Amino acid sequence: MGCCSGRCTLIFLCSIQLTVALERQVFDFLGYQWAPILVNFFHIIIVILGLFGTIQYRPRYIVVYIVWTALWVTWNVFIICFYLDVGGLTKESDLLTFNISAHHSWWSERGPGCVRREMTQPRVGTVDSQSYISVMGCLMEYQYIEVLHSGTQILIALLGFVYACYVISAITEEEDSFDFVGGFDPFPLYHVNEKPSHLLLKPMYLST
Repeated sequence: MGCCSGRCTLIFLCSIQLTVALERQVFDFLGYQWAPILVNFFHIIIVILGLFGTIQYRPRYIVVYIVWTALWVTWNVFIICFYLDVGGLTKESDLLTFNISAHHSWWSERGPGCVRREMTQPRVGTVDSQSYISVMGCLMEYQYIEVLHSGTQILIALLGFVYACYVISAITEEEDSFDFVGGFDPFPLYHVNEKPSHLLLKPMYLST
């Protein structure tokens, strides 16, 4: 019963992880954040693998999920430090785009309440003009939105890690107990050796 409830909880957590990861992948695509896009892709694959292992009683797949969960938590801690400018990191750098482009988080211009205005400034003495984007009125700065996303990922991943370890231990105990009573033994402990009995049939004569 305990293993069943643990498996159901882990399946539910993996489903939530998939939903949140897909949502995050969409916004990272819109912001051209190539490093998060790549990591999110691997995360989605491993979560599907862990979900399959949980449903099909495949402990090795769940172990892969556990190892990746630890790496996923580390990655999200890095993202939090990146957007909060911790440890020499700065959110203004192009690190997440592999220095290919100068794009930043999609939320930096389209967050809740943000008003985006594109303004043009003509250059003096030339016909060329330079445009820039002004963002005002945001209810929450984009870096805190990214931190909130990563914090949610960490919370769900930690719960998934705990329940995955529990499911692994429960499955292992079930396999050990089943093997102990001879479930995997081709010659069970309680094997009755039946010896053929040779009966001598003798004719019976009825005396009158």
